Amino acid sequence: YNEDAGQDDSMSAGNFNNPAAGGKTNKKSKTPVLDNFGRDLTELAEEGKLDPVVGREKEIERVSQILSRRKKNNPLLIGEPGVGKSAIAEGLALRIIQKKVSRILFNKRVVTLDLASLVAGTKYRGQFEERMKAVMNELEKNDDIILFIDEIHTIVGAGGATGSLDASNMFKPALARGEIQCIGATTLDEYRQYIEKDGALERRFQKVIVEPTSVEETITILNNVKNKYEDHHNVIYTDEAIEACVKLTNRYMSERFLPDKAIDALDEAGSRVHITNIDVPKQILDLERQLEEVRELKNSVVKKQKYEEAAKLRDDEKRIEKDLAIAQEQWEEDAKSNRIEVTEDNVADVVSMMTGIPVNRIAQTESNKLAKLPELIMNKLIGQDEAVRKIAKSIQRNRAGLKDPNKPIGSFIFLGQTGVGKTQLAKILAKELFDSEDALVRIDMSEYMEKFAISRLVGAPPGYVGYEEGGQLTEKVRRKPYCVVLLDEIEKAHPDVFNMLLQVLDDGYLTDSLGRKIDFRNTIIIMTSNVGARQLKDFGQGVGFGTSAKKAQADDYSKGVIEGALKKTFAPEFINRIDDIIVFNPLEKEHIDLIINIELDKLYSRIKDLGYTISLSDNAKNFIAEKGFDKQYGARPLKRAIQKYVEDALAEEIITSKISGGDEIFMDLDEDSKELVVTIRKAENPTA
Repeated sequence: YNEDAGQDDSMSAGNFNNPAAGGKTNKKSKTPVLDNFGRDLTELAEEGKLDPVVGREKEIERVSQILSRRKKNNPLLIGEPGVGKSAIAEGLALRIIQKKVSRILFNKRVVTLDLASLVAGTKYRGQFEERMKAVMNELEKNDDIILFIDEIHTIVGAGGATGSLDASNMFKPALARGEIQCIGATTLDEYRQYIEKDGALERRFQKVIVEPTSVEETITILNNVKNKYEDHHNVIYTDEAIEACVKLTNRYMSERFLPDKAIDALDEAGSRVHITNIDVPKQILDLERQLEEVRELKNSVVKKQKYEEAAKLRDDEKRIEKDLAIAQEQWEEDAKSNRIEVTEDNVADVVSMMTGIPVNRIAQTESNKLAKLPELIMNKLIGQDEAVRKIAKSIQRNRAGLKDPNKPIGSFIFLGQTGVGKTQLAKILAKELFDSEDALVRIDMSEYMEKFAISRLVGAPPGYVGYEEGGQLTEKVRRKPYCVVLLDEIEKAHPDVFNMLLQVLDDGYLTDSLGRKIDFRNTIIIMTSNVGARQLKDFGQGVGFGTSAKKAQADDYSKGVIEGALKKTFAPEFINRIDDIIVFNPLEKEHIDLIINIELDKLYSRIKDLGYTISLSDNAKNFIAEKGFDKQYGARPLKRAIQKYVEDALAEEIITSKISGGDEIFMDLDEDSKELVVTIRKAENPTA
């Protein structure tokens, strides 16, 4: 080991005041190392570079109280990310400057230590310890310094190598003796993970729990800091906008904490309004264009070695640059005097962008769409008008702002026999409401028949494989909080799954295995079930004419059977939390006649993509509808009939190359053989 090679250059006496080593330094400073590796908050407060701290009087008072103790005078601020822990240290620095603290703290300096820069560049063994020792010596000699370490859990293990000390073990003796004073800040999770386990370190700190601010406190905070943001973005915030920042983020950004999320919305709304209203004057654009042209011309003249001409162009360039600087200055002055307002709607737009949830007031186009929503869905879903109307009502209630804010938009159980459109309605809803079928979170409940399968929905418990990954349901909703959640075939799930859903239906959130609250308040929860379908299958129609009274009687009977089976299958506390139980009607022959057109349209578009056109005669359609009608199985046999009679015949024609691109295909029913016949009209200029 070479001693010369091992010497730490950055720590040699002559290098302590080297600005390259870390930051702003003062030649006469008593604490050169701290100046290198830290920021003096009291100095920043004196220069007016810190944002004002509001509404944390109680916490700052408690911190001052702990700092004034004789021993173990080290406060540790613990709270969730974004509640304002670092702001409390800044608030203390401001109070010290304003002399609003106890006399013991009057001449103290609050300095933040940057551990990352302290560890950075320590190549050789003992280098980090040497730096730490130098910091400690300075702190011991200057008892007017209060050290602030943000993310204090990073001192556990910082700079530690095999056989050497880490930062926390070097701090412990000095903290215990009361030679140095330190304020730490960390989150609850990290406190538990690093500091609580180290009893020797934990006992040297006094805990100060920092709770998120309330809505009223946050509005006061924003009113106090808005001037800084107004100057930065060149805008003016209205009182309504400030209130919207707090109330909208509090409601729609449940994963984050006040005041941080409200300040984010305030900042981004200002940025958005400023960017969208930048209107550069024509004079500046003309001058910029002239400057570009003169520079290009000057370069080309220099290449041709015409230096006199180049000198003239250089003078022109300087003149235009001067004019441009004056014009820009004038424009900025004008902009400052004519500030644009940030309104409530601007904030709502920004919160919508941040969360993906439509927060803004209903625009005219959307209100038209919402009014016509039942009609739009009924065009795509035949024979279930009552179900569509009930769903549409709950969505209209939500967008009008009348629903209970602590529950999902709507929760429904769709009952009825197979193939009547229960799952189809959920798909159509996702497409119409969210303009994308991707907004449908579909969970097949037949996969959750075992008791342990519940952990797949919310995530595996600690100690099991996949603990960090989160659950299938919770993760999808966390990433897409505004969606339709479809729990298909709900009666096939284990009863414990229903107990878990009680929390979602009542309070609008679910806690996953990592302890995170997943917000379900902006979802529509749809559960489909076939309970009672088997009993209905065995119920015969009896002999007699098919009158409307008899049909109504049969419908009432089927509803009674299904609702009876429902009560046997699900617990009363589960059924009681559902907004509406919707029984889907069995499909009749006239419904199938309408559904065939929807199904054939899908086929037509697929065939059009292949380069052909196809049409079916009414007789052919009636024939397929006849073959595909089965009251017991709903619309699914129709799809199979289209496959059998249309797609199979076409596939044969395409494979045997009887059809070429651009051909027209016509299908009709042969009355004698009762089979569909394919007629091909050849294109004049075939494309394939």
